[in-house]
Amino acid sequence: MQERTPLMTPVLIAGCIIILVSFSIRASFGVFQIPIAEEFGWLRSEFSLAIAIQNLAWGIGQPIFGAIAERIGDRKAIFMGALVYAAGLVLSSFAVSPQAHQMYEVLVGFGVAGTGFGVILAVVGRASSDENRSMSLAIATAAGSAGQVFGAPVAEWMLGFMTWQTTFLIFAVAILGVLLTLPMMRAPAATKAELEESMGTILTRAFKDPSYTLIFLGFFSCGYQLAFVTAHFPAFITEVCAAIDPSGMLAAVGISTTSQLGAWAIALIGAANIAGTLYAGYLGKRYSKKYLLAGIYAGRTIAAAAFILLPMTPTTVIIFSIVMGSLWLATVPLTSGLVAHLYGLRYMGTLYGIVFFSHQLGSFLGVWLGGRMYDAYGSYDAVWWIGVGVGAFSAIVHLPIKENRPPASAMAA
Repeated sequence: MQERTPLMTPVLIAGCIIILVSFSIRASFGVFQIPIAEEFGWLRSEFSLAIAIQNLAWGIGQPIFGAIAERIGDRKAIFMGALVYAAGLVLSSFAVSPQAHQMYEVLVGFGVAGTGFGVILAVVGRASSDENRSMSLAIATAAGSAGQVFGAPVAEWMLGFMTWQTTFLIFAVAILGVLLTLPMMRAPAATKAELEESMGTILTRAFKDPSYTLIFLGFFSCGYQLAFVTAHFPAFITEVCAAIDPSGMLAAVGISTTSQLGAWAIALIGAANIAGTLYAGYLGKRYSKKYLLAGIYAGRTIAAAAFILLPMTPTTVIIFSIVMGSLWLATVPLTSGLVAHLYGLRYMGTLYGIVFFSHQLGSFLGVWLGGRMYDAYGSYDAVWWIGVGVGAFSAIVHLPIKENRPPASAMAA
């Protein structure tokens, strides 16, 4: 009788810790929108551009750190990522101009790339058995959602008794703390067959495959929707949502202002996504990943359209946060799993990093357009409707993907 391999391994546990801390910090940046803009008298678009640049740098850095991990080692790549992340946070704490914030967010974005999904999921994927891989990727992704649960509320709480500059410095110490888990990050060596194929060979095979192009295009809307909501949703709720009933349930649990509701909405999205991501991993082992992805993007599109059409109340904010949260990062284990299935595990970090660049292009536009259109029109409505459109596009573009691995001989021709 064949012995079942364990799901929870030291690599998975360490990977979850690193992603949790990294994403706790990243997910909190929307909370700083209003405090920083008000302190310096900036337009909303100026700090939004800093967050947008962070997302773009994350996308550019993802395939770079993936390649570094595959060339010189996973742990060295993570170590470099944490150092760059901490440097960006420390320098940002001393920035007093929009241009300085925007420049230092390049470092933060590269730091997220080195401590985020691209590197960590590749290590987790290689360290998992075929039987457990889909669920392992889902658990590691859900750790990012857990970080989102804590990140925004903790930042909001810290801003209640310390400056945003001190908060950034504490976050820098926290990301350096994850380096203590690196001894646990030991993935198995590549097989002989994997070593025989060079990175160039695998990249050529992927670039010639139309399915890889469709995966790349489809991931754009994921980044657009998620980054826009993360960066602008707290401010959107603060300014537009109907007042919280002082005798209602939210006030009873300590949420008495729309500003507090905005921070907790991000946390609620993260909490719902833990369940949604784990369920996506469970389904990804049993059903077609491309159809699951099309369904997730369609669900997001419907939820966003309904939310913007209805008057914003605390109730609609909570319902939207739960629905959107259940679909939030559910795309990540399915997309990364699809890339691993089609092109193998050896260069998964680089291949997924390239696909993730599309995600971060969407992130850049979602965050930047949010601030730009708010300053121009005093409303986020147009940005929401663009998100609805690109979500529908992603739902459609996943349908033609072929889930059979392209043969090496055909792709080399």
